[in-house]
Amino acid sequence: MDRGVSRFIIPRRVAVAATALTLSACAGHHYKPVSDYPVKIGRPYTVRGITYTPHADPTYDVLGYASWYGAESGHQTANGERFQAKWVTAAHKTLPLPSYVAVTNLDSGKTILVRVNDRGPFARGRILDLSRGAAEELGILRSGIAPVRVRIVHPSKKDRERLMHGKEASPQPYVPTSVLDNLRAQLATGVAEGLVQAP
Repeated sequence: MDRGVSRFIIPRRVAVAATALTLSACAGHHYKPVSDYPVKIGRPYTVRGITYTPHADPTYDVLGYASWYGAESGHQTANGERFQAKWVTAAHKTLPLPSYVAVTNLDSGKTILVRVNDRGPFARGRILDLSRGAAEELGILRSGIAPVRVRIVHPSKKDRERLMHGKEASPQPYVPTSVLDNLRAQLATGVAEGLVQAP
C-alpha cells in the first residue's frame, strides 16, 4: 500500500514543482498591455556618452537611414510592452512612446505606417530601428539598412487598432518618382554638408 501511495505522490510532487518553476519563470517580466495611453515622453537619458532628450514633435519629418532588429523578441521595450519581432513597430531615440510614423523607403517609394514603442537606434547614422516585421513590409529585410523619410502621423482608429494587435496598417500610396528624386537629392546634400550622418 505504501508503495502504491508513493508511486502516486512522487509524480504529483514533481508536477507541482515543475508548474511552480514555470510560473516563476513567466513572472520574471511584467509587460505593460499594448495601449496608446498613457503616452510616455520620459526623462533625458545617456547612451555611449550621448544624452538624448525625449520630447513631443508634432512636425517631425526627417530624412536619414533606417535599420532593423529582431533578435530581441520577448524582451521588454522602453514603453514597457513585450517586443514582438513580427509586429510592425520601431525604436526611436526621442519621440513619445507610443507614436505613429509614416516611413518611406527612398529606394522603392514604398510607405508604411509604423508604431514606435521602443528607444534606439544607437548605431551611427540611423534615425529609426524597425522591427523585423516592419523591415519585411518596407522591403529592407535583405539590405538591412535603407535611406528613408520618417514623418509623424495620426492614423485612423482602425489602423491604430491593427498595429496594436500585430497586424499591418492599411496600404499607403507609393511616392511618385519625381518626389523620390527630390528627397534623395535632399538626403545626399545633407550627408555631404554633414547635417545627416551616413551609416
